[in-house]
Amino acid sequence: MDRLGKLEAMEEIRALKARYFRTMDAKDWAGLEAVFAPDLVADFRAATGGNDESQLTHGAAAYVAKLAPILRDVVTVHHGHMAEITVESPDSARGIWAMEDKLWPGETSDLPFRRMHGYGHYHERYVRLAGGWRIAEIRLTRLRVDAE
Repeated sequence: MDRLGKLEAMEEIRALKARYFRTMDAKDWAGLEAVFAPDLVADFRAATGGNDESQLTHGAAAYVAKLAPILRDVVTVHHGHMAEITVESPDSARGIWAMEDKLWPGETSDLPFRRMHGYGHYHERYVRLAGGWRIAEIRLTRLRVDAE
């Protein structure tokens, strides 16, 4: 893969991650599912402050089906920064994103806090499918969580 091809892939992956954040915050569940490969591995076990095995999900549809009811009554703001993207081949890449998220649960939310501000990193693997780049693996690690 030549240099221009790698740069194009990196820009497409940056746009993909921007769609991830936007569709999550907009509660566009079909749009969110579309950023993932169908056989997604979503690993949020370490993101909850321990090693919660219930936070490992296989499959894009299953992940979004699990996430949507949790965030239904929660205002979320996600930001991703300082992407470190490595294009491994024409159809595979890896990335690490510094991230920050804020959550404000509504009155009907089951989340155990009134507001949360988190910091950490997304560790991801990407694949290029017929429709373009997709997130095949996503793992969130946290550096800090402020919740009340």
